[in-house]
Amino acid sequence: MNNLFVRKITLNRDDVISFDHYPFNIPVIQNFTELELTSPVTFLIGENGVGKSTFIEALAVALKLPAEGGTQNFNYQTNNTTSALFRYLTLSTYSLPKTKFFLRAESFYNFSTEVERLAEDNYLDLYEVYGGNLHKCSHGESFLQLVREKFTGNGLYILDEPEAALSPGRQLSLLCLIDELVKKGSQFIIATHSPILISYRDGKILDLNNNFQEINYQDTEIYSIYQMYLKDPEGMQHKLFDE
Repeated sequence: MNNLFVRKITLNRDDVISFDHYPFNIPVIQNFTELELTSPVTFLIGENGVGKSTFIEALAVALKLPAEGGTQNFNYQTNNTTSALFRYLTLSTYSLPKTKFFLRAESFYNFSTEVERLAEDNYLDLYEVYGGNLHKCSHGESFLQLVREKFTGNGLYILDEPEAALSPGRQLSLLCLIDELVKKGSQFIIATHSPILISYRDGKILDLNNNFQEINYQDTEIYSIYQMYLKDPEGMQHKLFDE
């Protein structure tokens, strides 16, 4: 069992002035007190708008990572949309990771541009460490290149919907990379809609639709919808379009 870098996330509810305003009026935040992490890979799932990205962004910023992605050494901002939630989170930690990184599909272009500036500013060693010119690769390939080049053992990695950049085959590649890094002592916290990623055998799935309740893979809505559709796409389309 890995020594998890983040073991518990607590919302300091007594410090919140009002739960009537964003982001504290989001139901999953209104009902949140604390969350214990017990697995090296934790998946956060839930419907669009439930609060996955808001929560995981707040977690990343509470870890001193940039809201748009990167390591703590990146200090940039193209659009300040970060909620105040991070200021009210307390993280219980076991030890310091060797490295930590926030990787989010939504703002990966902005991060890739910051990496390109490293070369312009003659930080060539750092430029290579982050995978070089990520703009020259496809979105998915640059994602995987960054993980291969920058992610190491004993690291803490926060991922927000990485499947948005990846084909199903590349999601399997990412799954292999995650497993390799977990075996080297790393911890992942991942917000996702991917039925491939959440199938990871050593992961724990937490359903934000049900206030972070742990759920088995085959009981998730993600699994059941994909299974139902792929089993009978014509029948499903008949129900969707004709009934």
